[in-house]
Parts: sequence; C-alpha cells; structure tokens
Amino acid sequence: MKRQKYQYGDHPSQWGELFLPETPPASSSRNGRRPATRGVVVVIHGGYWRSQYGAELGEPLAKDLAAHGMAAWNLEYRRAGNGGGWPHTFEDVLAGIDRLRGVAEEHGLDLARVVALGHSAGGHLAVWAAGRDRLAGLGTPDADRQVERNLNGEAVHLTGVVSQSGLLNLAQADWLDLSNGAVSNLMGGSSGKYPKRHKYADPMSAVPLDVPVYAVHGLEDSTVPMSQSEAYAAAARAAGAPVQVVKVPGDHFALIDPKASSYRKCRELVQELLAT
Repeated sequence: MKRQKYQYGDHPSQWGELFLPETPPASSSRNGRRPATRGVVVVIHGGYWRSQYGAELGEPLAKDLAAHGMAAWNLEYRRAGNGGGWPHTFEDVLAGIDRLRGVAEEHGLDLARVVALGHSAGGHLAVWAAGRDRLAGLGTPDADRQVERNLNGEAVHLTGVVSQSGLLNLAQADWLDLSNGAVSNLMGGSSGKYPKRHKYADPMSAVPLDVPVYAVHGLEDSTVPMSQSEAYAAAARAAGAPVQVVKVPGDHFALIDPKASSYRKCRELVQELLAT
C-alpha cells in the first residue's frame, strides 16, 4: 500500500492523504503501464466538527479501502476550535475534495466516480458537499472561488455518498442540542441569530440531490439519533431523490471499525457506487 500526503492550503489542518492499493507489476499491465484505479473514495471523519477529533479517525477506513482495491483520500479540515467552524470548515471540505484534481493527474486516477464516505459530522459534510451547486444561491462561502473552480474545470463533483450515522438534518440536530450545542458551536451562533448560514449548512436545504445517497445508521447508536438519517431520506424521497436508509447492527463507532459487519456493509455500498 502506498500513501502520500498533500496540502491544499497553508493551515496545518488543510491536507489530505492518499492511500493507493497495491498494483500488479508493470509486466502484467497492458503496454507496461500502471492501470488506472477506478474512482476515488473521499473519507471524511466525524467528531461533531470539534478540533479534538481529527483525520486519525478516518485512517483505518482509508487503509481498509486501499486494501480492497480502492484509492482513498483521507481528508483533514479545520474544525471549530482550530480555525474552523463557519465558514472555514465548509471552504476546506470543498477545497480538499477539489485538490484531488491535481492528485489524480499525478497518480493516474480516474475521477469519473468520486464517492464520499463520511461518519457522523463527516456524513453531514459529505452529503452537504454533494449539494454544492444547489446551495450556491444561499450565500456560498468562498463563492467567487467556487465559480472560478467550476469554470476552470478544477471542481471535483461527488457522484455518490455513503453517510455513516450522519448529521443530515442540521436544524433538528440544533433543536435537540446534540453534543451540547455542537451545531451552534460550528456555525458561530444560533439559527435565530444566523438563519441564512444555518440554512446553507443544512443538507436538507439541497434536497433533492441528483446523486445516490445511502444513509447507513447503527441500530444501537446513542450519539446521533436514527431520526437524522430518516428525516433526510424521507424529504429526499418525497422530492424524487435516490436515497436509502440502511439500518445496521451496532453503535455509533461500529460503523468505523473495519472488523465490524456494520462497516463492511458501508464498504460494500462504496464499491457499488464506484461500479455504477
């Protein structure tokens, strides 16, 4: 397995690490060239957007994906408490995904399929990023730069998402005061004070997406309620979007345990989306 780290900005938390699967010897490849790896999986870690939780949470998943023949991009980003929160966390996620354009050229990766695998707060960011174009009219942070990326062909658009107990209904998460005010902490204040930014950050605002989303949720999850996945899926299906809730055994962290059946189901769904 090969791994290589890349910066996409000057801040210490603006980086991604690429994990590549083992490839057959050049002699067994057509024309002696390294075969292109089909698609890339963007791994986005959780931790309620707080700085004490980092990309080390996503590393075991990225390693496992690479061991199963997939290129994985373990994405770090600024979180609330280390320069992140509104709007920088959101800017970083888009910039970090777009950094794949240059990385893919260097390693001969195929970006026709780019699937995000996001856990908890990372599930929120993954589904949110898949709706980047639909959210443009709501006051996009870094809007001019996003337009420039699209015009220059630099933007990398997600073609599918596997959310692992994701926070997909931000307004509900805020109302429930999940993790002691984590949403307000991310957004720099309450929805009453900043309604526009809260709306922009909520994946519910981009329904329906035109890419498939699997909302996987642990049946014993006491950290993020099942209603987060169910509410999003219900709204998406009502609008005609291809969203499915997949209920699996285990708690919140079984979904990021490579030895757990719940995680293996997530991996299978990622493989399915890459093959579509």
